[in-house]
Amino acid sequence: MEELKGEPTQPNIVINNSNANTNVNTNIVGGAAGRQKNKWVALLLCFFLGIVGGHKFYEGKAGMGILYIFTGGLFGIGAIIDFIVILTKPNPYYV
Repeated sequence: MEELKGEPTQPNIVINNSNANTNVNTNIVGGAAGRQKNKWVALLLCFFLGIVGGHKFYEGKAGMGILYIFTGGLFGIGAIIDFIVILTKPNPYYV
């Protein structure tokens, strides 16, 4: 840069503040994007097919569903606990 009459020249500063699309809430519940499930469908499946894990298959948890088949819903206790847990979930909930 040249100096004129002993004074330094000022640099040309360009400020680009564009916050148009950066203030978007991208929080994800539970830390990962989940699949939306209907509480009442899961509750009915748990009530009628809880012993064979129908609600677990609905939620996409096939491994737990197979475990429920072979153990009779974790001897019935798991199905009862799942019924209460599903009853307290919001509608819709995310798995």
